[in-house]
Amino acid sequence: MPYDERLVAPMREELTRVGFEEWRSADQVKEGIGKQKGTTLVVVNSVCGCAAGMARPGVVHAVNEGIKPDHLATVFAGQDLEAVATLRAMLSDIPPSSPSMALFKDGEIVWFLPRHQIEGRSAADVSNSLKTAFDRFCQKEKIA
Repeated sequence: MPYDERLVAPMREELTRVGFEEWRSADQVKEGIGKQKGTTLVVVNSVCGCAAGMARPGVVHAVNEGIKPDHLATVFAGQDLEAVATLRAMLSDIPPSSPSMALFKDGEIVWFLPRHQIEGRSAADVSNSLKTAFDRFCQKEKIA
């Protein structure tokens, strides 16, 4: 059963106010990952304490500094059931995890941060992990 929308609305807003697009349906996930060129960060948002204490604050900090992905999207575990299931099917070799973060480049997964690498770390640690991935995968082509 999905969580009450009144409970999750502030948690959604924490990401949407910094530019994340919400994907609530399977079609939005397929369209977003399958047809967008460049890099796309998808955050699997969650109501758990590590999402509030480390994951969302770390993501917000990372996307507000330096290099960042071309596209930012979020699905909400326990709420956007169809969207989360579709994303997880695209990550079939990776066990389900929420919160978590997946970075895609031209529709292919290139980096993933599961819950067990978020729990017990600070928001700054999560931000640094993201910024390292952004530096590696999101740099723009240099024109000679």
